[in-house]
Amino acid sequence: GAAAEGAHLAVLFLHCAGYSAMCGHAVIALGRFALDYGLVPAPTRPETAVRLRCPCGPVTAFVPWDGHRSGNPVRFHSVPAFAAATDLAIDVPGHGKVVVDIGYGGTFYAFLSAEQLGLDMCSSKTRDLVSAASAVTEAVKKQFKLHHPESEDLAFLYGTILTDGKDAFSEEPTTNICVFADEQVDRSPTGSGVTARVALQYHKGLIQLDQTRTFRSSTTGSLFTGKAETKFGNYSAVIVEVSGEAFYTGTATFTVEEEDPLKHGFFFK
Repeated sequence: GAAAEGAHLAVLFLHCAGYSAMCGHAVIALGRFALDYGLVPAPTRPETAVRLRCPCGPVTAFVPWDGHRSGNPVRFHSVPAFAAATDLAIDVPGHGKVVVDIGYGGTFYAFLSAEQLGLDMCSSKTRDLVSAASAVTEAVKKQFKLHHPESEDLAFLYGTILTDGKDAFSEEPTTNICVFADEQVDRSPTGSGVTARVALQYHKGLIQLDQTRTFRSSTTGSLFTGKAETKFGNYSAVIVEVSGEAFYTGTATFTVEEEDPLKHGFFFK
């Protein structure tokens, strides 16, 4: 199916609670993998486009290539990103009223400053940030109906991203933490989250096209950059370019034996 749509490969993103529609860091890693493992015929120097078919739609990674192996940083263009709601008042049990923005960057996230929840991005315990973000996710799911212009399958809230509140353009990095799926914490600034956050900042007039912003993960300190490249279509969407690094940590081979009674896996709850 991938080749039929002009893609080099089709991909599914797995996490603890099932599948994600988009994962920016995986796109960066897959771009490198596709070149290093010969999945792209005749890669070109200094950079090769790797076209991926993701659940959210077509995504293109641009991967440095020196003629022998891939390099960093990798940049990618995702599906059109947009603001789904801004300044939405949500009642969060245990925290009272908060104001959130909801953005789409291949999947939907709620965004708010940690400060609104009485927390601090740098000094609060990760456990407290995770609990508060999860409470926001649950509250938004109950109080706001999401809509996606092309696919109702994508109209679900994937998680909540707590920020340091520094949304206006600055040369300084802005820090955030992404809590998704079943209380999973992202080790990176979150590619789809950066995409959505840039779209929100552009929508609010806080950044202009082609202004590059740096985003930092509060958990590991790793950095991505993001910028709104071009406007797209009728619904004030933008194509966002995200750039970051991915490194090999190992390879694995998975085998399914027909007679294995648990070959399809199992869940612990």
